[in-house]
Amino acid sequence: MEANISEIRNELQSWDVLWRRIELECQQLHTELLKIREYKDMQEIQIKHQSSCAQLTEQLENKDAELLLLAQSQEHQQEERNKIRNHLHREEQSHRSEQERMKTEISDLTQKLHQKEITIATIMEKASLLERQLKMELEIKDKLLAKQQLLNFRYNVIKSENTHLKEMV
Repeated sequence: MEANISEIRNELQSWDVLWRRIELECQQLHTELLKIREYKDMQEIQIKHQSSCAQLTEQLENKDAELLLLAQSQEHQQEERNKIRNHLHREEQSHRSEQERMKTEISDLTQKLHQKEITIATIMEKASLLERQLKMELEIKDKLLAKQQLLNFRYNVIKSENTHLKEMV
């Protein structure tokens, strides 16, 4: 979307450059027209060369026609520039609203992520507590098992002594 906006801006700048060139040409044509009119006036006063007057008149008419065409072209280009500006404005508004939507979405996702992080931290705490409890229970059972094995060993020793004593009796 930003590429489109950049492309439209570049096109608008191109139109501005073209517009300035046309205005410069118009000024040059106006200057040239004034020169031609001065030359025509001199020729009319001197009336030496009627043919050159006719040529100047024709040139003047051609220049007038060119100026008229340039003026029409300028109007058309101004309309195009206005259309491009309006399009650029709409694109910028669309881009801004899209950015706002994305900011809102990112904010919502960030909030959800924060809630999940809190949940994970709580679960990790509970898991750590359960792990400690299990280790303690396991140690107690290991101690009880060791006592049980010791008692079984003593029992077997006593049993074997009893058996030995019975045999002796």
